[in-house]
Amino acid sequence: MATIKEIAEKAKVSSATVSRVLNFDDTLSVSDETKRRIFEVADELDYIPVRKRRGKRKIKVGILHWYDSHKELGDPYYLYIRLSVEKKCTQMGFELMRFHTAGDFENLNEVDVVIAIGKYDEMDLMKIVEKNHQIVIVDYSPSDRYDAVIIDYRDAMEKIMTHFYASGHRRIGYLGGTERYHSGTPVFDFRYQYFKEFMYYHDLFQEQDCYFGEFSHQDGYRLMKEALAKETFPTAFFCGNDNMAIGAYKAIYEKGLKIPDDISIIGFNDLPGSKYMVPSLTSVRVYTEYLGEASVDLATELIENERNYVKRVVVPVKLKIRESVRMI
Repeated sequence: MATIKEIAEKAKVSSATVSRVLNFDDTLSVSDETKRRIFEVADELDYIPVRKRRGKRKIKVGILHWYDSHKELGDPYYLYIRLSVEKKCTQMGFELMRFHTAGDFENLNEVDVVIAIGKYDEMDLMKIVEKNHQIVIVDYSPSDRYDAVIIDYRDAMEKIMTHFYASGHRRIGYLGGTERYHSGTPVFDFRYQYFKEFMYYHDLFQEQDCYFGEFSHQDGYRLMKEALAKETFPTAFFCGNDNMAIGAYKAIYEKGLKIPDDISIIGFNDLPGSKYMVPSLTSVRVYTEYLGEASVDLATELIENERNYVKRVVVPVKLKIRESVRMI
C-alpha cells in the first residue's frame, strides 16, 4: 500500500503538501497543476487514505491520560484537549483505546500510535516507548526525541506582561501552581520562568510577590488572601490558570477591594466561563481544539509515512483583553 511519503517523492513535493491536497485543505495555496499531479500519482500508486480503509483493520489510537478523571474535571483544560483528540480520531475513522494515569502502560503495544496528553518525565517515556515507539505528546515537549504539540509559553507571557506594563503596572504579582510528574518530581514551569525574565529585564522582580500552590480555585483564593494580608501588595497579579483567577476574585471581594480598580488580574487558558466573570477576565486563549487536532495529524503521519525524524508543532495563543485590567 502506497504512503504519503512515496507519493511526495514521486510528485516532487513535500509530504505535508500531499497530505493537505488529499484531504482537500482549502487553505493550501498550490497550483492546480500541482494538485493534478498529486492526484495522478496517488491514483497510480493505488493510495487509500487512512480514513477510507474500511475493509482493512481499523487504525487503533491509544489516548494516554496524565490527569485522572477527578483532576480532569477540576481543571478542564486537559479535558478539552482530550475531547478534541477523540473528536478528530472519530472523524478519521480510528478506533480509540483509553489508558489512564499512574503508569498504565502495559497494553500500549495493542495500538498503532499513542497520543499522550500531559506531562511525562523521561522515566515514564522510556516505559511507554518500550511498549510502543509511535508516540505524540500533547502540551509538553520533554526532548527532541518525541513528536510533540505545544503552545508558545514565551509568547504568551510576553503578551501578558507587556499588557500589564503598557497599562502602567510596575509591581506585578504571580500566583502559580506546581505540577508534578507521576514520580513526584516538579515539572519545570515556563510561565514563571518567562515572568521572571520580563520582570528582571525591567528591574521589577520581587520574590515576595510570588506565591505557589496548586492550579485550583481553592489555592487561588488561599494565595490571594495571603498576599492581601500584607501591608502592601501589587497592583496587578498574573494567575497561572483561570481556576486560580476565580479563587483570587473571591479573596479580593472579601477584602472589600474591587477588580480592576484596586487590583488587576490576568488569567491563563481562557476557559469558556471566563468572559462571564464580573468583571470579565482578561486571559490567554489556548486553542485546545488545535492542540488536539494537530496531535492526531502527527499521529496519522507516523502511521502513514513511517518517517524517521521528529516534529514539534507550536500552536499560537491569543491574549483576550477584557475588563479585569485597568490603566494606571
